[in-house]
Amino acid sequence: MRGSFEHRRRSEALDREALQAYQLTRVNELLATILPTNSFYAEKLAGLALPLRSFEQLAELPMTVKDELSRAPHTEGGALATPANLTWPIDQYVRFHQTSGTHGKPLGVFDTEEDWQWWMDCWQYVLDAAEVTSADRVMLAFSFGPFIGFWSARDALVARGTLVVPGGGMNTLARLDLMQRTATTVLLCTPTYALHLVEVAEEHKINLGKFAVERIIVAGEPGGSVESVRSRIETAWQARVTDHSGASEVGPWGYGDPAGKGLYVLESEFLAEFYSVEHEGSAAEGELAHLVLTSLGRYGMPILRYRTGDLVRPRWSSESLSSEEVPSAELGAGTNRFVFLDGGVLGRADDMMVIRGVNIFPSSVEQILRSFPEVTEYRLTVRKRGEMDELIVEVEDRLQSPQRIAEELGLRLGLKVEVRLAPAMSLPRFEGKARRFIDQRGA
Repeated sequence: MRGSFEHRRRSEALDREALQAYQLTRVNELLATILPTNSFYAEKLAGLALPLRSFEQLAELPMTVKDELSRAPHTEGGALATPANLTWPIDQYVRFHQTSGTHGKPLGVFDTEEDWQWWMDCWQYVLDAAEVTSADRVMLAFSFGPFIGFWSARDALVARGTLVVPGGGMNTLARLDLMQRTATTVLLCTPTYALHLVEVAEEHKINLGKFAVERIIVAGEPGGSVESVRSRIETAWQARVTDHSGASEVGPWGYGDPAGKGLYVLESEFLAEFYSVEHEGSAAEGELAHLVLTSLGRYGMPILRYRTGDLVRPRWSSESLSSEEVPSAELGAGTNRFVFLDGGVLGRADDMMVIRGVNIFPSSVEQILRSFPEVTEYRLTVRKRGEMDELIVEVEDRLQSPQRIAEELGLRLGLKVEVRLAPAMSLPRFEGKARRFIDQRGA
């Protein structure tokens, strides 16, 4: 069974050769199913000879970008606009969600019953990593609106037999109260919101030490694999953080390692490619790279060679035994040969700044800012000064001393950064994906 615990452990333990053979079989199954009826990919892959016999053939296929999916969408009944890459008529779909709109207009996403089951199967890897069981009580602290958010996590938890506590339609204080009354043991939210819950608890003199929360699963933005952010969350909550990454148009593709150093790509369900930021061609071990993903189990709204916009540093393990050599009783002991992204998602390609010749991501700045416990909130603004980018950092600082922050940024980034003091509670707070990075370079 593809969704069983044993299958998940065995898939993680596959050696690279066996994993790639499995992936190639899955790609060919996907293409054989969708090409007869998916006009978007039938046109995009015209002339393709099936089955593919190597990954070199796959790499010759054109990539997919988000703008293509929303360009000239289909319409049903003159009202419902659908993305361009749907495989079947709309009456075969049972789930509608949409992207967050953080990087443009929200895109509608549709899933069949089978595809939604695939989403839930993928989420089981994340829940395994966080050691969630049927004995847990899980708070989902998100709006439950059309953004896909933790919808699939909710259904995966129900399938696991776990008590789910929905936190939609509530303010932060009400969520804290509900978590305490239900003795919540696991919290799902963004890293930003985990810290905001701490801030509100402190403001209302609520002792988080009396809460039952033991584990926190974070997603939606970098943070769970950013050491200072992770440490701050874990210290405040006295709970272990597990990182997760996914995308509405792709699926739940990544889950954190126990040490919190980065993300594993769920390679049994996603084919990952890495292309160098510095030069054309594939990225080497540890090199900064563009992440390109193919979803292997989503047939109703397939995505092939999708440029996610995420920047990562891939590392491949060569220390584990092959799956044939690993006794089934030992498969849960940490054997994982999926590609590892050191530091998780480091940033978005379109968010990368070049400040006086130094490449910087917003997550790198957050790593430093979160090392100051007195900094409760911040905002970054980047703008052009001549041909170079200029960064301005605003902070809410309880010590009212921005100079020490500027000195630390200068020391660790290797350049001078202007830090401005913002009045307490003047900067925006966020429940979903935070929008702390203001890009004025195109203004």
